[in-house]
Formats: sequence, structure tokens, C-alpha cells
Amino acid sequence: MKLLTRYLAREIYSSIALVFTALLMLFSFLDLIHELSVMGHGNYSLGYVLLYVLLTVPSHIYDLFPVAILIGAIFALVQMAANSELVVYRSSGASLRQMVKALFRIGLPLVLLSYFCGEILAPPSERMAQSMRLKAQNSEVTVKEFRSGVWVKDASSFVNVKNVLPDTSLLNISIYEFDESYHLRAITAAKRATFVEENRWQLEGVTQTSFSKQGTSVSNQPGMEWHSVLNPDLLSVLLVVPEQMSAWNLYHYVQHLRDNHQKTARYEIAMWTKLVYPFAVLVMLLLALPFAAHHRREGGISGKIFMGIVLGLSFHFLGRLFASLGAINDWQPLLSATAMPIVFSILAAGMLWRTERR
Repeated sequence: MKLLTRYLAREIYSSIALVFTALLMLFSFLDLIHELSVMGHGNYSLGYVLLYVLLTVPSHIYDLFPVAILIGAIFALVQMAANSELVVYRSSGASLRQMVKALFRIGLPLVLLSYFCGEILAPPSERMAQSMRLKAQNSEVTVKEFRSGVWVKDASSFVNVKNVLPDTSLLNISIYEFDESYHLRAITAAKRATFVEENRWQLEGVTQTSFSKQGTSVSNQPGMEWHSVLNPDLLSVLLVVPEQMSAWNLYHYVQHLRDNHQKTARYEIAMWTKLVYPFAVLVMLLLALPFAAHHRREGGISGKIFMGIVLGLSFHFLGRLFASLGAINDWQPLLSATAMPIVFSILAAGMLWRTERR
């Protein structure tokens, strides 16, 4: 059985590498075409375009993992079935359970590699790509949650940020401070805020309006310190969408939202998806196994590969659709994140049962 596992691993890994190469070349080419349309804005030259495309590759690797593994595994297994290799293995006493165990052993390194790409490699690479792109174009990130900018609750204060620079410095920031009775105590407006260290920001161009029983007073200062639990990691969600953040950063941001009694559905779903998504590798390998029951009268390898592409893309896009519906309708986050893996696991089990009966 060890010999079978090693042979299967060699064939499946080589096929997955081939599929990954083709898919990454395709998606990188599409990114290149898109970026060439905005080349020339500011200092955004061809060199920056190529660097941006290169930095987005880790995110594509992570997103394409289940699709590439399903197509690669189907290709390898169907090739082996067409050459009657799997028939020989089954005739030699290899049961379906042993085949599934072998595929799971092959899939575990791929699960770890998926976690590495999703948690360690892709998030900083994506953030670097967006930051570099914005700096090269001499632009600012204008937040569009509301016309007035983004609003963040910070303890007893509400913070309004109009613009965020690529280094996560804040422009045109307003801080509305309330007392314990929820009466407005002060409004602090600053032209710029720069992060200094944990819980400390430096404000520049400050105008502070204070409200008291005696009346209203206005003071202007060139700069002042602002103590806040907000930090660049939390504000990084303004540069990178939740689906491209690490589960660790998402966890901390969810905790921040909970502490301030704000909605967390979208970020919780993204966090659970990050934790569950790598295990889709095992589901895809299980789904590929029924295709090993190859019969020439049922069509060639190309038909099986096409079916694998359809299933892989369905898993990818239906998963995103279900996550979006979960965020809109406030469904249970763990259920929203695991719905598609569960559905496709049931589909794979049904296909295996049908294949064995035949």
C-alpha cells in the first residue's frame, strides 16, 4: 500500500503542478491586461505593473487551490485508469477505503501548503501589492462605506476617517467624544494622523471644539497625541478585503468590532472560511476518485477534465455566493463557511457509492 501511495502521490503532484502553472499563467495574463489599462497614472510604469502582477500570484495560488487540485487529481486518476493501472491495484486487493486513505495522506501536505499560502504568504503580499500600486499612482484610498467616509467606534468615541494613505496614515479625521451619559463632549478634527506605537497616534493640524455647561470653546494646535485602540492592522481592512486577510488579523478585528458592539458577520464568515478552506483540498481529492472508474465508451479524458473544471468552479463561486448571502442575512458564520465543503463531501460520497455499486 505504501508503494501505491507513493506512486499516486507522484502522479497527482505532477498533474497538480501542471494545472497550477496553466491557471496561474492565465490569471496573471488577465491581471496584466487589466493593469496595462491604468498604466501611466502617476509613476505607475511597466515595472510597477509587472511587480504588482507578481505580488498578486500568492493570492491566486490560495484561491485556485481546490480547483487546481480537483482538475489535477482527475487528470492523474483518469490517465491511470485509462492505462488499467488502477484496475491492477484494485485486483491486487486495494479496497476503496485504502484508496481514500492514500488520497488523504497525499492531501495532508497540500492542506498545510494551502494554510501557508493563506496565512503567511498571501496577506502581506496582497497588502504590499495594493500599497505599492497606490503609492506609484500617487493616490489615496478613499473609503466608500458612506459618502462621509468610514465610521469606527472606539470606546466612548466615534471616529470618522475620510482618506487612508497606503502607509495607513489617516487624512481628514474627526473624533467625536461622548461622556458616560452619551452627551457630546468634544470634537477633534485633524488634517493627518500618524501611528506612533501601540495605542498612540500623532495628530497634525488639530482643531478641537469642547462642549460644557459654560459654553463652547475652540482651540487650534499644530499637533497632539491621540490615544486609541485602533492600529494599522485593524485599519488594513480598508486596503485589503476581508477574504484576503489572515485568519489571525480577522480574529482580532472581529474582537474589536464585538467590543464596540458592531456587526461582525462578514468578518466572522471570512475568518471561518480561512480556517475551513484548506480542508477543501481533501474534499476535492475525494471528489476526484469516482472519475477513476474510466470507461472508454463514456467519453475521453477531455470530458472528465471538463466536468472537473465545472465542479471546481462551482465550488469556488457557490462558496463565495453562500458567504455573501450569509453576511447579508446574518446566518450563522460557521455554517456559511462550511456549507459548500459539506455539500461537496456528500456529493463525493454519493458518487463513490454509485461507482462501487456499478
